[in-house]
Amino acid sequence: MGNLRTAIAAYVGARAAGGDFVVRIEDLDRANSTFDHEQSQIRDLRGLGIEFDPSVVRQSERFAVYDEVIADLNARGLTYECFCSRREIREAASAPHGAFPDGAYPGTCRDLSADERRERERAGRSPAIRLRTDGESYELIDAIRGAYRGTVDDVVLRRNDGVPAYNLAVVVDDAWQEVTHVVRGDDLLSSTPRQIHLQRLLGHPTPEYAHVPLVLGADGERLAKRHGAVTLSDLAALGESAEAVRDELLTSLGLPTGPLGDVARRFDWSQIDKSPWTIPARWQTRG
Repeated sequence: MGNLRTAIAAYVGARAAGGDFVVRIEDLDRANSTFDHEQSQIRDLRGLGIEFDPSVVRQSERFAVYDEVIADLNARGLTYECFCSRREIREAASAPHGAFPDGAYPGTCRDLSADERRERERAGRSPAIRLRTDGESYELIDAIRGAYRGTVDDVVLRRNDGVPAYNLAVVVDDAWQEVTHVVRGDDLLSSTPRQIHLQRLLGHPTPEYAHVPLVLGADGERLAKRHGAVTLSDLAALGESAEAVRDELLTSLGLPTGPLGDVARRFDWSQIDKSPWTIPARWQTRG
């Protein structure tokens, strides 16, 4: 429901601006991505009346493109190898880092000597690749949240298993697909300055951003399967029609109900509710 709610905001925003709604399958982590899940998401979008080009971009098919960009950044002296384990990163990132975003990496490996790198390699550690930054700070005007400023840390470009990182992939693909507006959950707002920094390094334009407040369960935590009916098919099993779900999501956003094309004709970003939304009680028990 969180993804569908954000998709509705993106769709009416795109239509209001005379643009197209673009679907991209961000399946970098193949262990948690399946074709069936992808098709379920596409069915749910169409079920709500969201129209889009049937040919979608899959990030899992674009690794060679991302690798080429990383190689360019490396040739420019803008990267370094990071041998930290997930536990070490979690512990380092849990410490306060001032103006840096949540989970910021403190640069533990950025100045390792050649001997120190060889020692870690001999211990069987495979390195991730990080961007070397200098605490750059960027301000954006978010269509929902307003002015936001954030500082850039040494973000991962490629994980230690060889998988390109989200922040790099979305920057490359936004430019390639000529994306002008990015609409997503506001848990990603703090990562936006990282992406703006990458855009500038790569000579890409910066899109407009709109970060939609998250959907919560009754416990106040981000919506997950444990909270009950969280997909359109789940709700259909409870007797909820796609139109009823669409209207519930529109109302939760602060928008009028009805077909999305009609909503788009009266849409303005100032209408979007800036508070998180808790799903209705009737959706929180599976049928």
